[in-house]
Amino acid sequence: MGKHIPAYDNKNKAIIDVNDDTTPLIYFNQVFLKQGESHRYQLAAYETAVVLAGGTCDIKVDGELFENIGIRKNVWDGNPAAVYAQVGATVEIICVSENADVMIAGGRYEESLAPFEITPEASDQIQYGCDVTKTHRKIKHILGQKNADKRGRLLVSELFTVGAGGWSGFPAHKHDTERAPMETRYEEVYQFRFNPDQGFGAQFLYEHEDDIGPVYHIKNRSVIAIDKGYHPCVAAPGYEMYYFTIIVGEHSKSLIQHFDPHHEYQVHTIPGIKDMINKFK
Repeated sequence: MGKHIPAYDNKNKAIIDVNDDTTPLIYFNQVFLKQGESHRYQLAAYETAVVLAGGTCDIKVDGELFENIGIRKNVWDGNPAAVYAQVGATVEIICVSENADVMIAGGRYEESLAPFEITPEASDQIQYGCDVTKTHRKIKHILGQKNADKRGRLLVSELFTVGAGGWSGFPAHKHDTERAPMETRYEEVYQFRFNPDQGFGAQFLYEHEDDIGPVYHIKNRSVIAIDKGYHPCVAAPGYEMYYFTIIVGEHSKSLIQHFDPHHEYQVHTIPGIKDMINKFK
């Protein structure tokens, strides 16, 4: 159930490749480029989003050029910029800044749509929780409810613990069973980052309400792949935690979470959490 991939030099090759043994619905690649360098890919069965974590790139999708995508230095420096690429498209990413930190998120899909740009101003943002409950979070939706008519079942977001330390993915929830309108089946992949980058946290995974599941020690650029089960996580005191989130539905375009019955009551006590739930639908 799930897996942890510690940070390593992936040499611009997929960390979660097509037909992954844990999360086959998802593709994830971390690409680092220097000025003038480029990266090209084509995925026959996956729609993708090319997200600039830092730097500026020109992005070509089947020859259509999207120029000067990305304005921030790093994920802590501003809002994300991205380009959506349809299933089967040939995508070329060309670095125009001194260097670029690029994340490619993919999700299985059957139809071919049209490419489009998501500007920093267009990211759909929500803040919820509070410092008192240790659940203060900000979410920046790149592919979500706002552009649901332009995408398939690929949801892409950036999530931040606000302040130093605190919980995310809480109350604990899962989305591994297709039984709408109560729950929809979505696989999920995270890449974590910390500020300062020596920070760390813990990712919990457990399949049933009374299980004691694995707990992974997550560090900067750790990747977690989740196919089933409840999955809260926590950042250590003194460290801000970010995670790039790829969530892909097996059948539904709308993510419906099922909360652990032991903790579900806190959906009604943590400020703003119902708005967060609705933004993923």
